[in-house]
Amino acid sequence: MMANLINNNDQLNLSSDCENCFGLCCTALPFAQSADFALNKDGGDPCPNLQADFRCGIHRNLRQKGFRGCAVYECFGAGQHVSQVTYEGNDWRDHPAAAKEMFEVFPIMQQLHEMLYFLNEALSLEEAKSIHKDLQAALDETKSLTYLSPKSILDLNIQSHRMAVNELLLRTSEYVRAKAGQKKKKNQKNKNHKIGRGSDLIGANLRGENLRGANLRGALLIAADLRDSDMRLTDLIGADFRDADIRGADLTESIFLTQPQMNSAKGDRNTKLPGTLRVPDHWFENGR
Repeated sequence: MMANLINNNDQLNLSSDCENCFGLCCTALPFAQSADFALNKDGGDPCPNLQADFRCGIHRNLRQKGFRGCAVYECFGAGQHVSQVTYEGNDWRDHPAAAKEMFEVFPIMQQLHEMLYFLNEALSLEEAKSIHKDLQAALDETKSLTYLSPKSILDLNIQSHRMAVNELLLRTSEYVRAKAGQKKKKNQKNKNHKIGRGSDLIGANLRGENLRGANLRGALLIAADLRDSDMRLTDLIGADFRDADIRGADLTESIFLTQPQMNSAKGDRNTKLPGTLRVPDHWFENGR
């Protein structure tokens, strides 16, 4: 039964397919001039790099051109779903009357697809087998919401739905992290930093730290030194890895880790990632 669930869930389209999207992330979302973006842009305004065919004119050089934020963004398949399913292939340029609504639907759809991504992962974990029925029900319900009409999507109480899904993901996390056992509690003591959910670990020196089985949900790991750290069985949902140094770190068996998180970090050929994630190309720049 578990294998059937996983096979069915694998059919979900939960990664971006820009070829079938109307450049929604490049248009609907705002961004501010910063280290991640070279300029200011209001939501609803097309990025100046967006071409007539909805492709990015500097896609191959986003980091070099000052658009690092774009290089680490992932819609989890929401862009093409809104473009091809919700609006049946009718783009906002040819149908300007629908543009504003489409741009408002997109970020809600992105949240739904992100939930699908995490529920799909939770269903693949043997440790959460006892709640697979609940996880599958949540996945089915969430998937059904993605097929609602634009008006119904805008009327969704997305926060309430996220809370219900998050409760299941928390239970999944507890089951997985329990594998780390009592040794986890003993080895996670750090005299300089509090290690836990939502911890502020910006710039923290955690090199070689045993973080196995830690709850780092929403932790701020910006520019943290995590070289050679053990992050197996660690819950990393929502953790901010921008410029975190994870060279030599072991993240195998970590849960709820996403490709955008790794794209924002600094790793090398000795960094161990879960099999579902790929090594970002920029890790090998400058001879890493």
